[in-house]
Amino acid sequence: MKSFLKYTLATMVGFILVIFFWFLIAVGIVSAIVASSDKETVLENNSVLEIKLDGEVVDRATDNPFENLDIPLLASTQKVGIDLLKESITKAKNEDKVKGIYLRIDDVSAGYAACEEIRSALVDFKSSGKFIYAYSEVYSQKAYYLASVADKIFINPEGSLMFTGISSSTPYFSKALDKLGVEMQVIRHGKFKAAVEPYILDKMSPENKEQIETYIGSIWNNVLGEIATSRNTTVSALNSIADENMYFRHAKKLIANNLVDSLVYEDQVLDFLKNKAGIESKKDIPFVTVSELKNVPAKRESKGLAKNKIAVIYAAGEIDMESSSSLSEEGISGIALSKEIREARQDSSIKAIVLRVNSPGGSALASELIWREVKLAADQKPTVVSMGNLAASGGYYIACAADSIVANPTTLTGSIGVFGLIPNANELIDGKLGIKNEVVNTNKLSDMPSLTRALTDEEKQIMQEMVENVYSTFVSHVAEGRNMTYEQVDAIGQGRVWTGENALKLGLVDKLGNLDDAIAIAKNMAKLDTYRVVKLPKETDPIEELMKGFSTKMKMSILEKELGSAVKYYKSLESIKNSSGIMARIPHGLELE
Repeated sequence: MKSFLKYTLATMVGFILVIFFWFLIAVGIVSAIVASSDKETVLENNSVLEIKLDGEVVDRATDNPFENLDIPLLASTQKVGIDLLKESITKAKNEDKVKGIYLRIDDVSAGYAACEEIRSALVDFKSSGKFIYAYSEVYSQKAYYLASVADKIFINPEGSLMFTGISSSTPYFSKALDKLGVEMQVIRHGKFKAAVEPYILDKMSPENKEQIETYIGSIWNNVLGEIATSRNTTVSALNSIADENMYFRHAKKLIANNLVDSLVYEDQVLDFLKNKAGIESKKDIPFVTVSELKNVPAKRESKGLAKNKIAVIYAAGEIDMESSSSLSEEGISGIALSKEIREARQDSSIKAIVLRVNSPGGSALASELIWREVKLAADQKPTVVSMGNLAASGGYYIACAADSIVANPTTLTGSIGVFGLIPNANELIDGKLGIKNEVVNTNKLSDMPSLTRALTDEEKQIMQEMVENVYSTFVSHVAEGRNMTYEQVDAIGQGRVWTGENALKLGLVDKLGNLDDAIAIAKNMAKLDTYRVVKLPKETDPIEELMKGFSTKMKMSILEKELGSAVKYYKSLESIKNSSGIMARIPHGLELE
């Protein structure tokens, strides 16, 4: 027995020492990776910036040194930040050692407004006189939209190009819920409030179809207009091409329709790049990546660090009271974001605030908390909103109090409407699972709302009054912020979604443009000659960011592997499950392809 205990203890001590040893090695590796990620990049002469959009495109990505590593337990889903991408393109424009840009893009995981913002940066780059060339074996429609800005577009001789127009698809769950024995009880205001339709209908309502046709038509016309200008053609000609579905045509057809310039292999493109960059044929092209260019010091127009600041506060994801405030996870916390705006308002060195909104909406209460802080900020210092892909429903709610609102033409916004969803799962719980739920109340409505019975007429009336009160408050805030009457806002409200282009005509936004335009407006309003931009919320330590979301990332990684593209339906149902209170948001899983 004594020998057994002796060997057992020795084994435990050995195991602990091995774990400790590997922990020290892991810490060393992580520290080395973090240190190397901050190392200044030294550019070679005749460098070419290679842009690949292999990850999800977001407004602001974390400074995560593990994103490009395939190390179990350390690697995370790669994300491409528009902020870093645009900064790198600007550096490449101003850096003499960089001769041009090579777009190596086959697909883009982003909305059209995000693509529009990246494309604007590429158009600005071309003003330097430097080249942009694009090549791919397969271009998705969004990838081609970006590539169309290039001086020349190359494609593999057996390649293909998706150019079919925009399609919007919405899954409807009502029949599945009927089979499960779940009734979704909906209380809403707004005939266009389509967020609830998938749970109560088995097909699209005429009102929803009308609004979708309007906004996807607006987006498509903007996309076609920019491509037509770059390719020296017409919108009418491009629409005719889209009707033919070029994806299933031979690549030679792309040449005939002036969609691409040459059918070549990548080795031929690289030879072409060498010639344009002034590189000897036997030498390799000194490509530099976006992440590497990040560590090239930017050229300053003035000496020293500007004292005055413009704060760019990022608000991305669904709005809730206690969503994650971490940059590594999507979600807007009403409490955390309100605090961030309040601190920026109270900071005397911050002379103006730009709130970057990319949100489908969410909790009406959380939106109200954020709206209040935006209003207080606008009363004290210039406050401008920049809209990304989405600034709809609750996303517009938190924007409407700003001094000025800037949206991309293809931004989806508006959706001024509210709703409540209460599932009645009695048939599932009692009728199918055989679980009887007995309730004892002290008062008539003590168990309201209940998941095991339908709402009574009185309860429906109470819920409707709540929804009407929230809608009235929402419309009143918009009317005050946009200098409109209640009736004017109500007429364009009703939950209807608009593009930025539509919203400008309706008075819901002030200018079409991107984040840079919003910053320029804030600068002029604050009458600043020199300033520096500070991004909020502040980034946390990369290791802390990685570990904070470790369990969530592992869970989503497994789900994405098992469910594939169907994971979006899981996310939609999970979001509904976690929703609380009256909601102001657009449909779950809205996708435009």
